[in-house]
Amino acid sequence: MKAFKAYDIRGVWGIDLNEEIAYRIGYFLPDILKTNTFLVGRDMRLSSDTVFAQLTKGLNDRGVDVDNIGLSTTPLIYWSTAKFGYEASVMITASHNPSNHNGFKISAKDAKPVGYDTGLNKLEKLVESNIATPIAEKRGVSRDINVYSQYIDFQRQFFKNTNNLRIGIDCSNGAACLFIKELLGDTPYYINDVLDGNFPGHEPNPLEAENQIQIKETVLKNKCDIGLLFDGDADRITFIDEKGQFISPDLIIAFLGNYFFGEKHQKGIVLQDIRSSRAIQEYLGRLYGSKVETWRVGRAYAALKLRELDGCFGGELAGHYYFRDFYYSDSGIMAAMLVLRLLSEFKSEGRTMSQIINEITNYHNSGEINFTIEKKQDAMNAVRDHFMNLEKPEQFLDFDGYRLDYQDWWLNIRPSNTEPYLRFLAEAKSEKKLQEIIGTVTNITNEYK
Repeated sequence: MKAFKAYDIRGVWGIDLNEEIAYRIGYFLPDILKTNTFLVGRDMRLSSDTVFAQLTKGLNDRGVDVDNIGLSTTPLIYWSTAKFGYEASVMITASHNPSNHNGFKISAKDAKPVGYDTGLNKLEKLVESNIATPIAEKRGVSRDINVYSQYIDFQRQFFKNTNNLRIGIDCSNGAACLFIKELLGDTPYYINDVLDGNFPGHEPNPLEAENQIQIKETVLKNKCDIGLLFDGDADRITFIDEKGQFISPDLIIAFLGNYFFGEKHQKGIVLQDIRSSRAIQEYLGRLYGSKVETWRVGRAYAALKLRELDGCFGGELAGHYYFRDFYYSDSGIMAAMLVLRLLSEFKSEGRTMSQIINEITNYHNSGEINFTIEKKQDAMNAVRDHFMNLEKPEQFLDFDGYRLDYQDWWLNIRPSNTEPYLRFLAEAKSEKKLQEIIGTVTNITNEYK
């Protein structure tokens, strides 16, 4: 089924997903996660109430109870799952996708993610083929619960007075609207700060340049020290510096080290994804002697790996930030609280966000480039072989595609899970070397279109 992805279930409502599929997902979920009670929340999308009703009906028809948290951010569901000891939970959301999409993010005990390799594959087969017959003898019940105040209290522990900052915040008309003003008050310059499943301001994907225009304008117009841009379900966040420049999300991983290792003197490994800048390891190693581990892209892998390592925190190029203190899960709002806390301290020392980011990295970065290719594996192998035949890399990683690290540059080339794309990213100490790498990879992959 088209909606079943590597990390979650997501697609166009009415095409990839519909009421019957939502019901069947609810009906068969207890075969994957064997528990008597599911925690369920939903975002503000126009279809989310319908999805919730059908999912709940399916769960109840299997004799399973539902604790309904109501409107929610995805991180609130993760936190509540682990905090209150639920064996399973579902967040109804399509995250950063357009308004006509919807989906499900499913978690097991301790908010461990359920991905395609850890249960969604089995669920897909059940939804496709098995008969859903309501269990008449004991139907489940649904209960409304409210944990908002407890969640806000939890997030407040990371907040520090930021009265010396001018802050711009774009909520993308998404779920961040539920909590951000409660935490930061009315002082920041808010835009798109009303819940609206039509996303009238812009689509809720913070990585797309056109969706960053409004927050960049807000930062410059109001002379802000920083801009915050949330995605639709508030599990991701990106940042804009005081010059109106987009900050590559992986560099924020290094920035956050100043809280965990600098302010709190914690110990532990930092996790990054395979696309992340080498500057993270260099910066954290130089300042704090910290070790950085590289792993696969996506919450289904990152959250489990951070837990396995008992890592302190981690992040991804896409703007996910994972925290041991958040049950090894990702939270855009927690990341925001920590970044603002740190920036307030740096500003009191006379340093700006752009200055700090410039101290973190001196690499030239290509950004992620997509090549439309059908023979993805052949093209990847050709790129790998070309560079390895020229010079043996200092490090070679072969999960999530390939990453080759050399003294002054590195590259990652990996296949898209859902589209005929090869995703390529490179970084080099000089712009000339970076352009040379991009040109070489482009020429190689052109032979496999």
